[in-house]
Amino acid sequence: MEIILQPELEQFIQEKITSGQYQSVNEAVNAGLKLLMERELIYQGRFAELRQEIMVGIEASERGEVVDSETVFNSIQQKLEQEIINRRGKL
Repeated sequence: MEIILQPELEQFIQEKITSGQYQSVNEAVNAGLKLLMERELIYQGRFAELRQEIMVGIEASERGEVVDSETVFNSIQQKLEQEIINRRGKL
């Protein structure tokens, strides 16, 4: 497999090799790809969690267990205001 890097990425890798952080281009590229894989797994997991949360909301809505938006936003605003008060008290 041949990989062509953008000049700035090639320079970045060379800097990492020169600094001793990596021993070779392959090692640096493998480390980067492992991070990309980890990030993708995290995103996939979070996406699955969000889908589940959406389904919980849909099911609650279908059962008639809903709250109007004004009530929700007022509750959020009150929580934010309380958090601001709490943080000011800690200063």
